[in-house]
This record gives sequence, C-alpha cells and structure tokens, in this order.
Amino acid sequence: MQRSAEVSKADLILVDLGPNLGALNRAGLIASDFVVIPLSPDLYSLQGLRNLGPTLRRWRRDWADRLSRKPLEMDLELPAGAILPLGYVVQQHGVRLDRPVKAYEKWIDRIPSEYREFVLSELGGENYSIQSDQHKLALLKHYRSLMPMAQEARKPMFYLKPADGAIGSHFQSAQEAYSDFRQLARAIGQRAGLSFVSPQVRLFDDGAPALS
Repeated sequence: MQRSAEVSKADLILVDLGPNLGALNRAGLIASDFVVIPLSPDLYSLQGLRNLGPTLRRWRRDWADRLSRKPLEMDLELPAGAILPLGYVVQQHGVRLDRPVKAYEKWIDRIPSEYREFVLSELGGENYSIQSDQHKLALLKHYRSLMPMAQEARKPMFYLKPADGAIGSHFQSAQEAYSDFRQLARAIGQRAGLSFVSPQVRLFDDGAPALS
C-alpha cells in the first residue's frame, strides 16, 4: 500500500475492513495509523466493541514487541502499528423528526460508555450523551432506497440526480447525504491531522463524477 501511494502520490490510504478479527484484518490494522469504528445501534455492535478494544491493544503491544526485535540489517520499512482510534460512526438507524426512533435510541445511548471502557480503557462514559460525546464522528441515518439507486447509477448516493431517478424526497435525501458525508470526512481528517483543500471534480467515462 505504501509503495502504491508513493507511485500515485496519494496523501491518504483508506482501508475498508470487514467486521471480524482475523489475520487479514490484523495485517490491515497494523498497517494503519488510525482506525474509525462503524457501529450499528444494536447488541451485536456493542458486543463487537467489547471484543475489538482489548484485541487492538493486544495487537498493538505484540507488534511493538516484534519491532523492538527487528534485525538491524533488515532494510524493509515496517509500519508503526499505532492503530489510534479516531472515534466511531453510528449508522443505519431509523429517524423520526430528526431524532433516532426509540427502538434504536436505547442502544445508541449505551455507545459512549461502552466505547470509553472497552476501546479507550476509560470509565465515566455514562455521563455522556451521544450528542455531546467527543468521540462520536457522525450519526448516519439509514438512507434506504438511495443505496440501491446509487448502485444502479454506479455513483455515490450524494451524487444522485433526477436523471438517476432521485426525484422529490429522494433528491433531497441525496443532498442531505452529501452534507452528512462531507462533515464526516472533515471530522476524520481533522482528527488525523490532515489539511483540506477544495476537491477537484473529474468525470469517469460513464459520466459519473469522482473527487480527486
């Protein structure tokens, strides 16, 4: 990944990993400076936090031990294995009147304390609401039919136009998605110490826009 980044002159590498703690994910996370944790408002995500936090700490500790025993004559550049948690994103909850519906809200309310205790090894998260928690990067609602529409158009949800079938409330939802993901990208970038410039938009051969 580092060699490819040098060739393409990339400033940032995004690694999308599946929800498991296998060998492939371990390699991907050790190669990463930061990690953003996506969560759904349910029991399985909370249990996932309880497994992920201790595992990340063990991987970080074990990798530091391996780096300390790296042979001096070895010229291979190895990742630092920082795996610093930047925060979490809560996604795919239903919304009514701009608030998560109660069935989801009770699970969302437990996330700040679970994240602090099991990922950061801190206590006292029960004093934080999801709205005031500094570790929350974003609350992304379920965009429902926008996703299959975006797959059909072969473009991101937030670039859907009336010509793609995004008419009326769908088009408004696409605009809201753009704002939501823009804020999320900026929050991640700021915590990772990245500076921002206005993106340049280019077009793929099929007319779909892409950021560069």
